[in-house]
Amino acid sequence: MRGEHRAYPLYHGETRVSDFPPIRRIVTGHNDAGVAQILIDGPATNVRNGATGTRSTLMWCTDEMPADIAIGEAPEDYGNRILGTPPPPHGTRFTINDLPPGSVSPHHRTESIDYAIVLAGDIEMIMDEGRTRLSPGDVVIQRGTNHTWANVGTTPGRIAFILIDAKPLGIGHAVGHGQAASQAEKR
Repeated sequence: MRGEHRAYPLYHGETRVSDFPPIRRIVTGHNDAGVAQILIDGPATNVRNGATGTRSTLMWCTDEMPADIAIGEAPEDYGNRILGTPPPPHGTRFTINDLPPGSVSPHHRTESIDYAIVLAGDIEMIMDEGRTRLSPGDVVIQRGTNHTWANVGTTPGRIAFILIDAKPLGIGHAVGHGQAASQAEKR
């Protein structure tokens, strides 16, 4: 099965990204007196649309470990940054990705530990060797591996991804910092 990928039908516009429900994002912090409060409460708007009808919405990111969670009522909104597919060096990237029925991601990998939580849909994860079907509630821990996501169901799919920068493996062609998975496929 190595390198074998099932030919899924590409997205044909039956489900548009606008058909997915908006994502409400609540960000908490502390005011100058150290009192816990809600700093941001509203729809997440940092959206990157893919060629096959997919949508990736950045919730938050960090660019250092440990992360800076300084007190203050007006911290930088790390959910408004422009990022590629991998997390920033020494940081994290948290997105919610929407996949219309029939959509297939580019085959890619990042130099990161990825926690993926299927929230909705019938998703298949395809590896260099092997594949598995995922349902809502399933969790994947990816360790810098080549993979493809395919929505093989008839309803929209939604996956939460938390990517944490990792030491390079030194194998293959990982998606570089500031680069989208679709750009890495062209290399």
